[in-house]
Amino acid sequence: MNQRVPKPPASLGTAINTQLLTNVAVDARQASTHELTQALSYVARAQLSQRWVENAVRERTNKARRVCYLSMEFLIGRSLSNALAALDLGDAARKGLQEYARTLEDVADQEPDAALGNGGLGRLAACFLDSMATLGLPSFGYGIRYEYGMFAQEIQGGQQMEYPDPWLTDGTPWEFPRLEIAHPVRFGGWVEHVDGKVNWRHAAEVVAKAYDMVIPGHGNRKVSTLRLWKASTPAHIDLGAFNTGDYARAAGAKNEYENISWVLYPNDSTPAGRELRLKQEYFFVAASIQDMVARHLQENPSLDNFADKLAIHLNDTHPAIGVAELMRVLCDEHGMEWAKAWDICRNTFSYTNHTLMPEALETWTVALMQHVLPRHLEIIFLINKEFLEQAARHRPGDNGFLARLSLIDEHGERRVRMAHLSIVGSHKVNGVSQLHSDLLVQTIFADFASMWPERFTNMTNGVTPRRWLSEANPGLSSLLDDTLGTGWRLDLDLLKGLRAHADVPAFQQKFAAVKRANKERLARTIEERTGIVVSPDSLFDVQVKRIHEYKRQLLNLLHVVTRYLAILAQPDADWVPRTVIFAGKAASSYHMAKTIIRLIHDVAAVINKDPRIKDRLKLVFIPNYGVSLAEVIMPGADLSEQISTAGTEASGTGNMKLALNGALTIGTDDGANIEIRQNVGDDNIFIFGLGASEVQALRQRGYHPMGYYESVPALRSALDAIAGDMFSPDEPGRYGPLVDSLLWRGDHYMLLADFGSYIAAQSRVDALYQEPKQWWARAIANVAGMGPFSSDRTIRQYASEIWRVAPLPD
Repeated sequence: MNQRVPKPPASLGTAINTQLLTNVAVDARQASTHELTQALSYVARAQLSQRWVENAVRERTNKARRVCYLSMEFLIGRSLSNALAALDLGDAARKGLQEYARTLEDVADQEPDAALGNGGLGRLAACFLDSMATLGLPSFGYGIRYEYGMFAQEIQGGQQMEYPDPWLTDGTPWEFPRLEIAHPVRFGGWVEHVDGKVNWRHAAEVVAKAYDMVIPGHGNRKVSTLRLWKASTPAHIDLGAFNTGDYARAAGAKNEYENISWVLYPNDSTPAGRELRLKQEYFFVAASIQDMVARHLQENPSLDNFADKLAIHLNDTHPAIGVAELMRVLCDEHGMEWAKAWDICRNTFSYTNHTLMPEALETWTVALMQHVLPRHLEIIFLINKEFLEQAARHRPGDNGFLARLSLIDEHGERRVRMAHLSIVGSHKVNGVSQLHSDLLVQTIFADFASMWPERFTNMTNGVTPRRWLSEANPGLSSLLDDTLGTGWRLDLDLLKGLRAHADVPAFQQKFAAVKRANKERLARTIEERTGIVVSPDSLFDVQVKRIHEYKRQLLNLLHVVTRYLAILAQPDADWVPRTVIFAGKAASSYHMAKTIIRLIHDVAAVINKDPRIKDRLKLVFIPNYGVSLAEVIMPGADLSEQISTAGTEASGTGNMKLALNGALTIGTDDGANIEIRQNVGDDNIFIFGLGASEVQALRQRGYHPMGYYESVPALRSALDAIAGDMFSPDEPGRYGPLVDSLLWRGDHYMLLADFGSYIAAQSRVDALYQEPKQWWARAIANVAGMGPFSSDRTIRQYASEIWRVAPLPD
């Protein structure tokens, strides 16, 4: 962390010119903004490459213990601004670009977001790699080089439409193809056991090719490596078929297997989609484990000390098949005895769970596993046999206990439980907020915790302040620098020094001016992307996240409709102007989530065009939510909606990013909201609704949503308006089934139970917003309380308590 970093040059003008000539091959006098982006990226890349090589040499020389982080997603966003910040080249880049009559902001905006993830899971992984590098931990991230991301979201007629996100069409200067690193990944076939040896007779094979991206540390010369795998067929086309004119068959094998790395989370509503998902997961895990084993054997004489030199972390259950794969590699390919291999496996793996909902825990049918990975199914059966024998000794005669623990769900069609495999194959299992971790051992994993209480722990999530404050909010960063010094980027606990300034009028004025500028920037973005004009004078009420029923965007919308009807009923009341901002993607096969998006647009179409409302209420949905858009939204938000049903959100990180940028939270006591409340103070957050224990108690007593509909007039009016034709005059009854799901099909996420408390909390928001001095004091208190939510703190905790990985000396 204290490694000396050379003083940056005053200007990068000459370096940019050199790269324009040598790598972009254009005349500097005629270079386009896009070409300048390429050139500046190559300037930064060259310096990062030096750091990368230095780190690789140091790690090999010291035979360092590494952490390898397996994740289906790494939502890293844009790389240029982050690289310049890590290299301390921001000012030099600005000065250099002046020679070409460009601003750094215009140049940086040319870079597309890397389409390597979708939501919180992927953004968390990206924050973690940033912190691993900044803390100097020897580390690799492993994932898939998606060519088209999940999808690019467009809105047509109020409905989500999905299109490919071709972020690699023009290439990217940030990846390094490793032509010499390629691993075979096999599927299908059958297994032979001959003379005590196992032979997997696979039916198909794909080659995993490595593409590396460098993740720079800040305040040092350390880096982390993100290694992404591209699927490639051993033979690109069937030349014989091509020469006979059968072009489709000639390219068939190429497309069949290379599509493994085309799209993140392909639609799994069909058998083909489910098979592709399983192949994706195994593809990147198998390539990654082969890569780790090969690197280990380059540095060590045998695999006996594999667990001493490597920590493999499973980010959710997507890479859980790695437990079976490592056993296959150790036993089948390297002849290791089963018990020894299992001991290495358990001491190597650790697992983060990200959900409390049993239906969200990944499972695969035994039939599909047999078809795609027959040897791995055998290994899973063996693991399960030994595990259940151990469990039977722990609780003799309790067959229900064994059925709940089994890696195979025998109810209905037999399924492999991947979370169970992750727990059994890991030495540590963690949740991502204290409430989440507590509920894990009290509910879905209670049986495992009864056997291995020491295996379960908590690691509350965090976010990197470099991306989410220093880069996303330069105005607030500058104010913090002037007030606290610059050290907060590497020690976020220094933000607590703001508490002494929270009630100081001069500081409040500066803080408010920064927020105003950020809201004006966000208003411009909204107009550019939606055509809707919003006023920065209004309260910006923000809910930006994956669209899902448990996140309760529909509850937020019920408040919007209630507010709209109330304004119509009391037009002369002193209404606080409010702009409600949604953004987020719905999974392509998730009908209800897509219906909610359509309802948001239908409600917006009515409210925004109603002349009686004027600017007192606006509703907008910003399409194609991603990292770069979030970097504009988070600094401009006044109110952060974190309103999931208590006990359903594992942690959340959007809540942290918004509070870090001075938004006040309205939310349930769920996930990390609880710890945010504890750190910012009960008076500086708007908590409403049932707690997790109250939700469970109400379910047990019997929840009757119709009673709330009948007894709460504002709720009844809002639901009737949605179910009728107020917001869908072209198709009356369009949202009848949605309302019926609340009234007659159980309201699973208890929107109606929390509605009254939510509306009351929104009234408290209005009242506080009308008292600017109090509002700004509480907003500043939120920023001041965010020190514990740095991903640096989280990664230090992982490194010391789970991975046992230490920074290398300089």
